[in-house]
Amino acid sequence: MRLDGRQDDVLRPIRVRTGVNKYAEGSVLIEVGDTQVLTTVTIEDKVPSFLRGQGRGWLTAEYSMLPRATETRNVREVMKGRTSGRTMEIQRLIGRSLRAVVDFAAIGERTLIVDCDVLQADGGTRTASITGGFVALAFALSNLSERLGIALPVKDFVAATSVGIVDGRMMLDLTYAEDSSAAVDLNVVMTGSGDFVEIQGTGEEATFSYAQLSSMLALIAARMNDIFEVQRLALGEVARRIDQNRTSSRGG
Repeated sequence: MRLDGRQDDVLRPIRVRTGVNKYAEGSVLIEVGDTQVLTTVTIEDKVPSFLRGQGRGWLTAEYSMLPRATETRNVREVMKGRTSGRTMEIQRLIGRSLRAVVDFAAIGERTLIVDCDVLQADGGTRTASITGGFVALAFALSNLSERLGIALPVKDFVAATSVGIVDGRMMLDLTYAEDSSAAVDLNVVMTGSGDFVEIQGTGEEATFSYAQLSSMLALIAARMNDIFEVQRLALGEVARRIDQNRTSSRGG
């Protein structure tokens, strides 16, 4: 048993609260174990200069961690005068992951801004941001589709979690204590159709074999549907529309 009482192949409990911000076009508070992330989506009727005149939309993500999201206070990055390399990496990962399932041709020249603010961190803040950010995004695009009179421009679900090797054991969905002592750590992003969007793998203290990589990916794939089911329950009728799009795109 792990410190939180889970078996090695079990996800932490995931809770999703929707509509937590009355101003944002979509908003979600996601809790993955003791990690809590507030995600909001804003839709702006403009695109970056490199997309102007092309009739397509765009999505960008921003990520931040509140000063007391961790055991000791972190200085706000705005006070440092620059964004850290870690923050930039996570923002880009969230953006790439969510862009993979949006039909940008359908929404016209609009920008989707996904803000992910970590309220409490106990490992997996980037994967929680993707999983919760997708739910907020789907609600925002559902509202936009109704306003424009178009089909829902969401092609599939997308979610993420982690897996690692800790003390020689393969563990799913690492807490901070597990992640900080892991010999191998993977963050994996997948779609509801079972395709991979991104695999971030690092041998922190050791190399890992092809067989170990295959086993870790198989464990992720076997449990990812549990995360998609949480998203479906949170989305309700919107989830049914996404499933229709996914089935149609697969020729089913």
